[in-house]
Amino acid sequence: MKTTDPSVSVVIPAYRCARSIGVALESVFSQTFGDFEVVVINDGSDDTAQLEQAMTRYKQRIHYSKQKNSGPSGARNRGIRQARGRYIAFLDSDDFWFPRHLENQMKLLSSDPALKLVYSNLLVLHGNTPIGAAFDLAPQIPPVTLDSLLREDCRIGTSSVVVSRQALTSVGLFDESLRRCEDFDLWLRLAYHGARITYSPEIQLGHRAGNGLSSDLMWMKRARIAVYEKISNRRLTSEQRQVVNQKIDLGEAEYQVDLAKSSLLTQNYSKALYAARKATHTVPSWKLQVAVRGLQAAPGLLLHSYRAYTHLLKARNRGRVLRRMKGLEVYAELASQAMSNG
Repeated sequence: MKTTDPSVSVVIPAYRCARSIGVALESVFSQTFGDFEVVVINDGSDDTAQLEQAMTRYKQRIHYSKQKNSGPSGARNRGIRQARGRYIAFLDSDDFWFPRHLENQMKLLSSDPALKLVYSNLLVLHGNTPIGAAFDLAPQIPPVTLDSLLREDCRIGTSSVVVSRQALTSVGLFDESLRRCEDFDLWLRLAYHGARITYSPEIQLGHRAGNGLSSDLMWMKRARIAVYEKISNRRLTSEQRQVVNQKIDLGEAEYQVDLAKSSLLTQNYSKALYAARKATHTVPSWKLQVAVRGLQAAPGLLLHSYRAYTHLLKARNRGRVLRRMKGLEVYAELASQAMSNG
């Protein structure tokens, strides 16, 4: 039996993931880099019986524990505290790695001992359907610094991250008061305290995007505003503070726009009008002004027009997905293999 500590501890928070945890775990144990341990934290999942059944074939190869539900921050923090590796690799239970992910990321870390965190490109999926590469959807503009993270010129996918455990503990791990955007908050704090960060442009994993429910997206935007408000309490340069204030204003406007759209679709026209007006006060826009006038004069006609627009937009998006996937067939095949192996 191996007695030395592993180089990497893979931390997987598990919540309502009985259907996907097998794929995630199989992708870990299929890595070409083998010096790791796996820590799975059951975060008070209400499908525990099914979850544990799905992990039966792996139970001798993982460190598994259960806790009361505390959200992804609490689950990951418990996993980090239990970890023995010098580095922590995060993997969400509905994502999966391609076979060379850990090998590639560890080579990147060893190429520069000053690096504290590395991440990579990833294949985005809706359900099991690939829709494009993350870095095509949100291009990275290096270097990765506090400034570029604040501007969102660089965006870090959590399941692609391998990070120094010492660096994590030095900034206080994940903020357990945050249920959403807790990862963005942590990356900002690491960068604020001087952690060196870089990325690999290679697609190294499959990431299932959220279900896209408007309520979930709206809560994410509120959470992102909260993270920017939190960092605003730090000592920032005038340029950084300007970016933070702009992001807060833009986030508030986007939230109000989403609220106006959802209220329009439920024919709550007064609420839609209030939200649209509030958005125009935050970020003036002629489109919003047109929407306000439409809600005032002919809300039913605006609803009909908006439904037609969203139908057209969906058709356009299908064409965009097909164009984005050109050249990514090999990664789509890797994703298909991973999902069939779990």
